[in-house]
Amino acid sequence: MKISRVFYAALAVLATAVHAQPLVVPLWQNGAPGFEDRRNEPEMAKDYWVRNINNPTLTVFLPPKDKANGAGVVICPGGGFSQLVFKPEGVEPAQYFTNLGVAAFVLKYRLPREKNSPYSLQIHPRQDGQRAMRMVRHHAAEWGLDTNRIGVEGFSAGGEVASLICYAPTDGDPNAGDEVDRESARADFEISIYPGPLGSDVQIPTNAPPVFFLGAGVDDWFHAKVIADLIPQYGQLKIPFEVHVYAHGGHGFNMGRRSKLESIKNWPDRLTEWMADNWILDPNKPDRSAR
Repeated sequence: MKISRVFYAALAVLATAVHAQPLVVPLWQNGAPGFEDRRNEPEMAKDYWVRNINNPTLTVFLPPKDKANGAGVVICPGGGFSQLVFKPEGVEPAQYFTNLGVAAFVLKYRLPREKNSPYSLQIHPRQDGQRAMRMVRHHAAEWGLDTNRIGVEGFSAGGEVASLICYAPTDGDPNAGDEVDRESARADFEISIYPGPLGSDVQIPTNAPPVFFLGAGVDDWFHAKVIADLIPQYGQLKIPFEVHVYAHGGHGFNMGRRSKLESIKNWPDRLTEWMADNWILDPNKPDRSAR
C-alpha cells in the first residue's frame, strides 16, 4: 500500500498550526496491517485510562516555535498492556517536554493483554513502537525536528515498548511502497521509567542509544531489578547510562506530581539535567571532548 503524502502533509501542517488542541495522527492511513477492518472501532476512555485501541495513533504536542529546540520524543504510557495510563503517563509527560522546548508524541499502541485481544505481545507493541519512530522521522522537517535528537520514553509496560524499539533492528526498507516504512526506527536516546522485562531479556546491541533509567528499589524491586540486570551490559559496551533508583515510591508514580515524597516529586528535574548534560536540549552540540 502506498501512503498518501498529501494526507500526512496536511496533518503535519495542522499539527504545526494548532498547539492548544493536539493533533491525533494515525500510524497507518487505512488501519494497522492485517487489522484494517478494526480501525473504526471506538476507543474506551475514562478518567486516566484508554482501552480498546485498534487504530494506533500519535497525539502530537509541539512546543511554541520561539521555545522549540529541535528535540523530539515518542512517549509510551504504561498500563500492563491491558490499558494505557494515558493522562498521567502520556499527556503530563508531553506537557513537561514541551515546556523544555521538546516536541512530544504520545503513542497509543495496541493492548495484547486486554480481554479478548487479538494482538500478540511479541509482535504488535513492537510494530506500533517502530512505526511511531518512523512516522516522527518521516515528518521531522514539518515538525521542526533534528533527526539526531529523536528519542523514546516509556513508563512500565511502555518502558518495555521502548526496549522493543531500542534493542531491535531499526533500519527502514528502502524499497517499501509505504514511504514511512523507508525511515529508520532508531531512537537517539531512551528514557525508561520503572520498566517491565519484555524486550530487555536480550543482548543489548552495540548501537543502543544512551539511556536514563529511573525507578523505586525497596518498594518496587521487580522493576528495579530489570534496570539492575541491564546496567552491566551498558558498562561493558561503554554506552552512556544514568540510573536513579529511589528507596521509596512504589510503582506507577508517573511524573511524581501526586507523591508526598520529595525525591519522587522532583524526579523530572533529574531527567532535565540528564537531557542537558547529554546535549539533547542543545541544538549547538558542543564538542563532547571538552567536558
